[in-house]
Amino acid sequence: MAAVQQQQAMQKNTLYVGGLADEVNESILHAAFIPFGDIKDVKTPLDQANQKHRSFGFVTFLEREDASAAMDNMDGAELYGRVLTVNYALPEKIKGGEQGWAAHPLWADADTWFERQQQEKEILKIQAENKAAMETAEELHRKKLAQDRQGEMEEDTEVKDDPMARAEAEALSHDNPQ
Repeated sequence: MAAVQQQQAMQKNTLYVGGLADEVNESILHAAFIPFGDIKDVKTPLDQANQKHRSFGFVTFLEREDASAAMDNMDGAELYGRVLTVNYALPEKIKGGEQGWAAHPLWADADTWFERQQQEKEILKIQAENKAAMETAEELHRKKLAQDRQGEMEEDTEVKDDPMARAEAEALSHDNPQ
């Protein structure tokens, strides 16, 4: 917890300085920002391909107030013919989410990837089986309804064709008026 608070406090002391000219190095950047207060650190990340800075840098002050004053005064200022952009630096992030790509080897996720793929296949298989079972149940239900309707129709035709059954049906309807 203390480390997180220290990192948050550090972020308010650290400024992002963008728009640096090629001639600007860490000592020039330090000299440009020293009038605002004591500086703890100055960094200009290098491009690995050409070993030059990537047109931005970070200045870390000992005091927040000094960082705030430097940001207010230097944002939009000109240094070596280039207009500077000065903001509070964002917390440093490792690419690839919370753990980051650099936190573990690329192949470390291979086992979990295969497990997820297998689980997805199982889920699709179960869904297909459930769908087939539902279709079968619906088909059986339709057949039963059709048989019931057919049976009712046969009973009606039997009553119409059989004089005894017709007389019995009439007697039942007279005895039980609805």
